[in-house]
Amino acid sequence: MNTTASAAPTALSTPADRWYVNREARSWSCPPAPTEEVRAFHAAQPGYAPTPLTECPSLAAELGVGRVFVKDESDRLGLPAFKVLGGSWAVHRLLRRQPVGTRLRLVTATDGNHGRAVARLARLHGQQAEVFLPDSAPRNAARVIAAEGARVRRVAGDYDTAVRAAMEAAERPGAVLLQDMAWPGYEEIPGWVVEGYGTLFAEIDDRLEAAGAGPVDLLTVPVGVGSLAQAAVTHYRSRAHGRPGPALLAVEPETAASLLASLHHGEPVTVPTGETAMAGLNCGTPSSSAWPTLRDGLDAAVAITEAASARAMRDLAALGVPSGPCGAAALAGVRTAHESGDGTLRGVADPSSTVVLLSTEGAAAAAARPSQEAG
Repeated sequence: MNTTASAAPTALSTPADRWYVNREARSWSCPPAPTEEVRAFHAAQPGYAPTPLTECPSLAAELGVGRVFVKDESDRLGLPAFKVLGGSWAVHRLLRRQPVGTRLRLVTATDGNHGRAVARLARLHGQQAEVFLPDSAPRNAARVIAAEGARVRRVAGDYDTAVRAAMEAAERPGAVLLQDMAWPGYEEIPGWVVEGYGTLFAEIDDRLEAAGAGPVDLLTVPVGVGSLAQAAVTHYRSRAHGRPGPALLAVEPETAASLLASLHHGEPVTVPTGETAMAGLNCGTPSSSAWPTLRDGLDAAVAITEAASARAMRDLAALGVPSGPCGAAALAGVRTAHESGDGTLRGVADPSSTVVLLSTEGAAAAAARPSQEAG
């Protein structure tokens, strides 16, 4: 995987490094994604239903905005995270190209949720799956992925190391790499994954309209390699969208803020990662296809602490949203923006604004992590 230059120390040495703002983001536009085709595909899947968009008036009062909604991805097609949306569309596109009866081994690297989705999809389609997990992955990840029938391989190293191991394994006959991040020379399948995530944002638009809330003014999205954020930017900055769209805030852990470092450097960089309860966001390198879209289309990016994520997770649970640390990062990020007082979200987070937080995983997806990471 040859995607980036390295950032010499971590990019969070000063408070200013924990923020990035692009005042021109809402003047940028991009081509649309095939959202209607993808939505029709998902709607035809057994067990499909739009996930809840839960209104939280107490959060609106705390943040000083009009309305706050949380997109709850704790049960998506029978799995506790949004990842199956992208994986299912990518597997559909991949298998559509194969002769009838072809047997493939779907190979991927994961911190947990993507790998479990690939394993589930492989089983449902009569294929094999081989999943590589870094040391940082949750302790129960290997168990739940193996329960889907996949072959699980632990890798001594971080997420990027696991990706390299998956790349090597996918060179064997009959194997196909199905990764949710891109790098030069490997962009088509990750592009399908990003397209699959578009259903989530179309659901948000529909539910906000039904709730009489109007369009979203601020959307907060957790970032690992950046593919979900890429889907958000593509949806809301699309020329087919017909309006500037909401402010888009990206949120990363302080221990793995590769997008934030890249934005400060003006080019994609790889950063060292550390321990974090936000295991699905513990990625040291941005996706190559996501990078230009995020550079131009995000309004702001912020890095958050472990304590902020843990607090947000507890508060969301009290409001009836069973969020894991990655999903709770969205609330932690908008709180950090609100509490900073530096005007980062000036003009988009005010008493008339509608704010949507993406809770990308349920509490079940984060079960059995080490106790010291939970607080």
